[in-house]
Amino acid sequence: MRNDRPREHWVKVADGLLEAVTPYATPGSAQYRLPGRAGRAGPASDGLEGFARTFLLAAFRLAGDPAGAPAALLERYADGLAHGTDPGHEYAWQPIADGHQTIVEAASIAIALHETRPLLFDRLDPGVQERVMSWLGGIVGKRAWPCNWVLFKVIVEQFLAGVGGPYDKDEIDGHLADVERWYVGDGWYTDGAGQNYDYYCGWAIHLYTLWWTRMSGADATVYRKRLRAFLDGYRHFFAPDGAPMHQGRSLTYRVASVAPLWLGTIFDASPIAPGTTRLMAGRTLDHFAAHGVPDERGLLSLGWHRPYLPVTQGYSGPASPYWAAKGFAGLLLGPDHPVWTAPPAEPDEGDLTVTLPAPGWLLHRTDGVTRLVNHGSDGNDPDSARDDPHYTKLGYSTHTAPETGPGGRADNADNHLTVILPDGRAIRRRRIERIGIARDFAASRYADGEVVVETASVLDGPWEVRVHRVTAPEDSMVRDGAHALASDRPCDVTLSGHTALVKTAPAQASTETDVAPIPALAPAPAEIGLVSEIVGLHGWRTVQAVLRQDENAIGAHSATPCLVGTHPGGHGVFVSAVRLSRGSLIPPPNVRVNGDHVSWDDTAGLHVEVALGREPVYSRHGSVEERVVWTG
Repeated sequence: MRNDRPREHWVKVADGLLEAVTPYATPGSAQYRLPGRAGRAGPASDGLEGFARTFLLAAFRLAGDPAGAPAALLERYADGLAHGTDPGHEYAWQPIADGHQTIVEAASIAIALHETRPLLFDRLDPGVQERVMSWLGGIVGKRAWPCNWVLFKVIVEQFLAGVGGPYDKDEIDGHLADVERWYVGDGWYTDGAGQNYDYYCGWAIHLYTLWWTRMSGADATVYRKRLRAFLDGYRHFFAPDGAPMHQGRSLTYRVASVAPLWLGTIFDASPIAPGTTRLMAGRTLDHFAAHGVPDERGLLSLGWHRPYLPVTQGYSGPASPYWAAKGFAGLLLGPDHPVWTAPPAEPDEGDLTVTLPAPGWLLHRTDGVTRLVNHGSDGNDPDSARDDPHYTKLGYSTHTAPETGPGGRADNADNHLTVILPDGRAIRRRRIERIGIARDFAASRYADGEVVVETASVLDGPWEVRVHRVTAPEDSMVRDGAHALASDRPCDVTLSGHTALVKTAPAQASTETDVAPIPALAPAPAEIGLVSEIVGLHGWRTVQAVLRQDENAIGAHSATPCLVGTHPGGHGVFVSAVRLSRGSLIPPPNVRVNGDHVSWDDTAGLHVEVALGREPVYSRHGSVEERVVWTG
C-alpha cells in the first residue's frame, strides 16, 4: 500500500485550505464567516472560530519553515489580530465570557501566537500587542466547563505569562490539578468526571498538557511517559488504509485524529518509528481526500465523508471542522526532521487484538477493518445518563458509523442489545457499569427500570461473540444488532435461518496515483464489499434487517442486520456472533449453554467459558492448561 506523503504534500494541502477560506474573510480579516449551519454561540463566534482555527493551521505552516513563510499569510493574520482586538471595529471579537466559545478559540490563538512569535507577535505594533494581551487576558477568572476546557485557560494564561500579560498562576496550577484527577492509567484520561473516553484524550488533553510544558519550560517527563503509553494502543485506532475510528464527539475535525501521532514525535514520546508516523498520518489524510474532503470549493464541511449534520454537536459551527489544523502539527517539524526524511516503515497491517482496560475497550482488526468493542465509555458525567450513539454502542469501527439520524437514534438497532417491553417501551443503554476486562474479553451491564442487561464480548478470530444475560418481563422482545453498514448505493441483504447479513457492493477500482492538489478530486479507493453479519447462536427466534435512508455519516443508504428473540421472563441467556469484514469464511463457533454458563472451543482450539450473573467468570485455556481467568 503506497501512501507516503512528503512534507511538501502536507504544505500544499495546508495552503489549499488556507486559500479556500479567504473569500469568506470579513473586512480586516478578523473573522472568517464560512457557509453552513451556525453554531449555538452565533455568527460572531463562528467568525472568530474561523479566524482562530485557520490561524492555528497557518502557524504550523509558518513556524516549521520560517524561511519559506509566505509574507501574505503573515500579513493576513496580523491584520486579523489588529482588527479583531479593536473594540471599535465592526467585526471585533466578542469579549471572553464564562463558559463561552471564546475560551476555546483563545487557546488556538495563544498556541498560534506562541509558535509564530518571532515572525508575528514580536513584530506587531506595540498598541496591537497590548490589545491582543488585553483580549486574551479576559480569560483570567472566567469559568470553564469542567472538562478539557480548563486546559484552554492554562494555555492562554501561560502564553500571557511569557509575554508580560495578565495571568493567574493559581488558576494554571488548579486546572492542571483538575486534569490530574482525570488520569486513569495506561496513558488515558477521562474528559472530565465520568466515563468520557474519546479522541479528546489525544487531540486535547495530551496536546495541551504537553504544549503547556513547551510554553512554560516545565518538566515534561510525566506527560511524555503518559503519551507514549497512550500511543501504544492508540496507534491501532486506524485501519491500514488510514480510516480512523468513528467514535465519540467532534468527529467532524477528521484528520485531527492524527494529531497524537505528530505529538509523539514533537515531544520525543513516540513508540512509533518516524517513517511509520509519516506513513500513518499520510494515509489518514488520503482517506478523507479520497472521500471528497475538502469539498469542491476546497472547504471542510460539517460532516464526515460528506456533509452530514447528525455527526456534529450543537456547538459545531461552519468553521468547527478547521480544528483539523491539529492534524497538521507535524509541519512544525522542519523539512530536515527524521519524520520527513526517514525511510517509510510500514505499520503492522495484520490481524490483531488489543485490550485497553482504562477506557474499557477491545480493539479487533481483521481483513483490514478495525473494530472497537465498548464496555467502558458512555459519554456521561456522574450526574447524567444520556444515550449518545457516538458513545453508548457496543461497537464502533473504522469503516462504519452508528445510525445518528432521527429514525436511527429512536430505533437504536445497531450495536445495541434492546429489550422492548410488552407495553412497547424500548429500554436503552445509557450508563455503562463495568463487570470486567481481560485479554480479548470485556463485560458490562446496564439497567433501565426493571430490565437489566449484562453483556460479555469475547474476540474469536473474525468474530465478536456476545453473551447476553437479560433480566426482563416475560414476552418482552429482545433484539441484538450488528454494525450498521452504509454506502452511496443500497446494500445487499441476506436473511436466512439464524443469520442476518448485509453487504456493500465493491467500489469502482482506481489506479495508484498521487492524491490531487485539491484532495476532493482524488478517486475513491477500490474495496472488496464490506460485510456486516450477525448469527444467532442461542436463544434467538428470527432475523431481520433495519433499512434506513440518510441516517448515517458514511453513506446515504444504510442497513443493520439484527437478531430477534422472545424473553421467557426472569433471567434469559442469548448468544450471538458478530463480524465486520471483507469476506472471511471462518464459521462462528458452536456454543453450549448450561444455565448462565456458556462455553465453546474457539478458532485457535482453546476452550472458552463465560458466565454472567452474581459470580461472573471468564476463562480460556488449552490442552496444556495455559489459562487466563477473570472473576469479578
